[in-house]
Amino acid sequence: MSQSREFCPRCGDAVPERREPLPGEPAGRDALLCDDCYFADFELVDAPDRIEVLVCSGCGAVHRGDSWRDVGARDYTDVAVDEVAEALGVHVDAEDVEWGVEPEQVDENTVRMHCRFSGVVRGTLRSAAVTVPVKVSRGTCDRCGRIAGGYYAGVVQVRADDRDLTAEERAEALAIAESYVADQESKGDREAFITEIDETDDGPNIKLSSNRLAQNVATRITDSLGGSFESYPTLVTEDGDGNEVYRVTFAVRLPRYAPDEIIDPEDGDGPVLVTGVSERLRGIRLATGEAYAAAFEEGATPAATRLGTRADATETTVVTVEDDHAIQVLDPETYAARTVPNPTFVDDDPDTVLAFTHGGDLHLVPRDP
Repeated sequence: MSQSREFCPRCGDAVPERREPLPGEPAGRDALLCDDCYFADFELVDAPDRIEVLVCSGCGAVHRGDSWRDVGARDYTDVAVDEVAEALGVHVDAEDVEWGVEPEQVDENTVRMHCRFSGVVRGTLRSAAVTVPVKVSRGTCDRCGRIAGGYYAGVVQVRADDRDLTAEERAEALAIAESYVADQESKGDREAFITEIDETDDGPNIKLSSNRLAQNVATRITDSLGGSFESYPTLVTEDGDGNEVYRVTFAVRLPRYAPDEIIDPEDGDGPVLVTGVSERLRGIRLATGEAYAAAFEEGATPAATRLGTRADATETTVVTVEDDHAIQVLDPETYAARTVPNPTFVDDDPDTVLAFTHGGDLHLVPRDP
């Protein structure tokens, strides 16, 4: 092999002629050393003597730098692996690096990490093994501390206009809140949490970590269940800079009528089974099966009389279908045969139907609006 006019700056031996380093490749004095001198001080891996990790005992978040981070680890061994991977450094000259780790649980709070590395340096396969003890300490993150202390900034009160909430409305409102908050958490917002849900006779009070979160929950509840909400701020304190801090209550008011209620709009066309209350009330006429929609100016609260709910309807026997407009059924209260209108939602040749009685009148009710 031809010899260059250059010599190893450490031992003075001639070094083989080398090409100019490409961008990103090592350059400078170390690049001029012969292999023996280069590898004399070479360390493939830079590892700390010990790693200490602070883990929140409540949620499992890890404290890194000045903040807590959700790492999604299954147990403390996973935390130790992640921390070692963050702390270890592989020499910049190494290529085709491969590594593996074998954790050894020393005690409840200590994991000894046995790490093995290999990589190609100057065309030579190099390997290294290091052992790093990881000490796990338990603490409480800011988020869990706030939750434990009952901290909240916004409240969503869910009520209904001139009626009680249905069990379905209560369940859906809470599901909407929990789903939205969980979605924000999954996106990395550690300040998003529900502090408490207080179930009252009038409806749930949902305490949330921020006013923004509470407003977004109120918006999603009304988008899904109808109605509207108003906000009522209350001054609670001042921050360190003298800025006023408000706690805001978002009062959600669901529409006066709920799906599955039976009402009489008193327009002469008979009772209506309510099917929707978003923007304006919609339903099905029990006498005909035709669609009903309140006038735009009435919105979701037209003047109407409450008669009952679809749950009040009773299964009863069909005596005969007289024609497309009339059907004879047994009155579920007197068991006498009665002829009533035959709405379009009744099957062509039914054996039984759902019947609802009110004030002596009998109406058929759809099974599935």
